[in-house]
Amino acid sequence: MLLLAIDTSGKQGSIALARAGEPTAESGDFEVIEITPLVGGTFSAQLIPQISELLSRNGFTKNGIGGFAVSAGPGSFTGLRIGLAAVKALAEVLGRPIAAVSLLEACVVASPAQGKVMSVLDAGRGDVYVGEYEIPADAAQVPRERMLGRSQFLAQAKGWTVVTPDSVLAEVARAVGLTVSILAPISAADVARLGWIKIQRGQTVTPEQLEANYIRRTDAEMLERIGS
Repeated sequence: MLLLAIDTSGKQGSIALARAGEPTAESGDFEVIEITPLVGGTFSAQLIPQISELLSRNGFTKNGIGGFAVSAGPGSFTGLRIGLAAVKALAEVLGRPIAAVSLLEACVVASPAQGKVMSVLDAGRGDVYVGEYEIPADAAQVPRERMLGRSQFLAQAKGWTVVTPDSVLAEVARAVGLTVSILAPISAADVARLGWIKIQRGQTVTPEQLEANYIRRTDAEMLERIGS
C-alpha cells in the first residue's frame, strides 16, 4: 500500500510518502520513501503542488495512493484545517481510508519509553498539551489527552516518563526531577508510521468523519483559571 501522510499542525510542516504491506501484513513491513518539508505560513499554497511533485518524483500518481494519514491535532487551528481539508478532498475522490493521527500519540510511538508515558507539547501562553498512555497498551485503555498549565503538568507528571520533542519543556521537566525522553521533531514520517498502525487495526475514518482535535480547555477550566 502507498500511504500519503500530511502534517500541517505547526509553524513548519511536511508531507511523507511511505510504502507499507497490505493491512493484513506484519507491522514491520513499512518504509518511508521520501519526506518533503513545508514552509510555515504558506501551507495552503504549497500543499497540493508539493503532493503532486512528490508523487511524480517517485513515479506515482494520486490513483496509486492506498490510504492517508494526517495530523488531526493538537496544533495550529489554521494549519490543521488546511491539512485536513486536503486529505478530505483527496480521500473523497479516490475512495481511500484515512487515519486521523494524534501528535501526542505519535510522540509516544516515536519513543522507546515503556510503562506510564506522558507525551507533552507546548500549547503556548504557559499551557501544555498532555497525553497519558500505558505502554504496552491495554486493549481496554482509553488514552487521556488534555491541556494543562505548566505547573499542573509538572505536578501531575510525577511517576511518569515524559516524552517530548520540545527542548524547553524537557529541560523544565528534568529540573524538577522527572524522567524525560527527548525526541527529534515530529514529522509527517511519524504521522505515517502511526497512521499505518491505525489502518492495520481498522481505526480509520471517512472524509465526513474527519475532524480536528484541538484539545482546548473546557469552559469550566477557563473560568477557574480566570478566577485564580
